[in-house]
Amino acid sequence: MAARSRTEYLAGLADAREIWFDGARVSDVAGHPILGRTAHTLADLYDLQRDPELQPKLTYASPKTGDPVSLAFLQPRSVDDLVRRRVMFKHWADYSGGMLGRTPDYLNAILAGSASSADYFGRNGPEYAGRIVEYYEYCRERDLCATHTFVDPQINRALSQSEQADPTVPLHIAGESEKGLVVSGARMLATLAPYADELHVFPSPSRTQQSDAPRFAFAFAVPIATPGLKFMCRESFDIGGTTGDYPLTARYEEMDSVAVFHDVVVPWERVFLKGDIGLCNRLFRETPAFLHGIHQFTTKNLAKAEFILGVAALVADAIGRAGLPQYQQMLGEIVDAVETERAYLRAAEADAITDARGFVHPNPDILSTARNYFPKIYPRLIEILQLIGSSGLMATPAERDLKSPHIEKDIERYYQSATLMGKERVRLFRLAWDLACSSFAGRQVLYERFFAGDPFMLMANRFAAYDKSEVVARVKALLARRETDKE
Repeated sequence: MAARSRTEYLAGLADAREIWFDGARVSDVAGHPILGRTAHTLADLYDLQRDPELQPKLTYASPKTGDPVSLAFLQPRSVDDLVRRRVMFKHWADYSGGMLGRTPDYLNAILAGSASSADYFGRNGPEYAGRIVEYYEYCRERDLCATHTFVDPQINRALSQSEQADPTVPLHIAGESEKGLVVSGARMLATLAPYADELHVFPSPSRTQQSDAPRFAFAFAVPIATPGLKFMCRESFDIGGTTGDYPLTARYEEMDSVAVFHDVVVPWERVFLKGDIGLCNRLFRETPAFLHGIHQFTTKNLAKAEFILGVAALVADAIGRAGLPQYQQMLGEIVDAVETERAYLRAAEADAITDARGFVHPNPDILSTARNYFPKIYPRLIEILQLIGSSGLMATPAERDLKSPHIEKDIERYYQSATLMGKERVRLFRLAWDLACSSFAGRQVLYERFFAGDPFMLMANRFAAYDKSEVVARVKALLARRETDKE
């Protein structure tokens, strides 16, 4: 099968998946009045791959069949490959202004990186190396959409998994059978789960407490529609409003879920690591797999920063503030964020590394810094938009008001701005509100703060793992230097 179309993607959602939302099981995700809206947005992304003009930018020829498959699955062999794949990432990210944080290309890139590190999985046994490669090819050829779960439920983070009052709550190995591994427990947060085909269950790349017993050490994948697997969705921030009132929420509410496993049987061919605590805890530190995920979401972050810059610039223009130095200073901060993200990407590609098997990976030091940068800067970018828009962000009528014969003329007159008439100004400020002040906006800030992991632990680990030997030696050499010049 080649890269999927929207019709093929939506048809894939019509299965026996167990999705619980708002107190009821959802029988038809694509047709649901709330969840279905994001399903159709994702379907639009898949349809872009079939556009004759875009297909060369979004796909490449399958090594197996020659059919076009998503560039997100590409295993780069050159810097040009990294750039080509990043262009694909950016095209998808621009479609949503970076507001869809967990588009399928994210997990596709991590899976491709995992398959290029098959020898690492092989340390757990030779069969594991073959499994990860075969599974990667299986997903690539079917253009499957995946989500993942990296962390256990937030019970008591001061204790390890086996020290919890109920150690059966974290996902764990409950047994084995001829058919496969039996697992029970829960994992969070499965963002995009209602819309995915596959669930990847991997060790966390950033957890404070790593797996502390063999029963918690594993990596595997199962279809979303697996018997015994259910997903419990949080409350939606989409209240069913129009795209005029909620231009972002109505399109990009990607949903977060908790995955609950009740004696789920994972077929052996889908088990990639098992029982080896060290291999699981070091997976994303000793392989470049997660680097490819960072490459994807740094590209998404660039698109998101650019989108905020565009909205903020329009709002400042609309209210006649773009020429004032204090507003220019704030807008300049957004410009710097945009160009910093762009620089991270280009530097990581230019200084890429090539492994022993000839696979090329973006530079780990540069992308690790990029990973830590956006969670700090994103809340500030949103704050700037709030400061620029001020009370105008909330003092806006609804879309229905724009069409009311009783008040539409008043809206056109009294809501006009320096550059826009009333209706256009209201539409712009509804967008700015949804980006900076709505429930959707609040979730976006929380999401970006913790998307890449615990920001405090990430920064601490950044220092601990960084090679400081050369700079430390240079300082020691200076301290040891004897002054030879005459006083």
